[in-house]
Amino acid sequence: RLRDVSATFSNNKRPILCISTMMKLAVLAAAAGSAAAFAPASNGRAATSLTAEKSKAIPFLPNPENCEGYVGNLGFDPLSISEYFPVDYLREAELKHGRMCQLAWLGYVAVDLGLRVPGYPEAMSGATSATVHDAAVEFGAMGNILVWIAIAEMTSWIGISQMLQGSGREPGDFGFAKQYLEGKSEAQIEKIKLQEINHCRAAMLAFSGVVTQSVLFEKGFPYF
Repeated sequence: RLRDVSATFSNNKRPILCISTMMKLAVLAAAAGSAAAFAPASNGRAATSLTAEKSKAIPFLPNPENCEGYVGNLGFDPLSISEYFPVDYLREAELKHGRMCQLAWLGYVAVDLGLRVPGYPEAMSGATSATVHDAAVEFGAMGNILVWIAIAEMTSWIGISQMLQGSGREPGDFGFAKQYLEGKSEAQIEKIKLQEINHCRAAMLAFSGVVTQSVLFEKGFPYF
């Protein structure tokens, strides 16, 4: 009987070889499928990042497309904030902080040069711009300052909210001194807006510098 079985298998070598080949192909197909499952999917981002227009301000980063069309746009958005917030709101914040810093720098230096407004409390007259905060807290003036700032913030938010809802209001436009734009061409108005945003950006840096300088050296203007 053993001879009969061996004879049967010896006479059917071709089917055995076919089965063996099919098993090897199945193993290879399974291995290829496993490798494909772990391969990273191509979504085209790599090609897009290589061909995208680069920022003028930071040449190794892509240009923030949402900032296009705004006066003074230099492509500076290293944190991609313009992709998460409305650019109108961001420009409103930039103008607001820049305008406040222009006034703040002027007031900071004027106080240290000895300028005082009429009715200035005698208890605070000897304070410098760097030390007036503690004097104002002791005098009790900070509460009044907080109230007036809160009123200004709530009033300004009405215009900002309407802008974000599509009213057509331009960022930073509160209708103040618009008569100076009357009779001017679009190019002239564009130039004035560019001058303002440049002064705003310079003022934010200048105010940060003057405060730091006055605190570090503990001296009056010019703070060194």
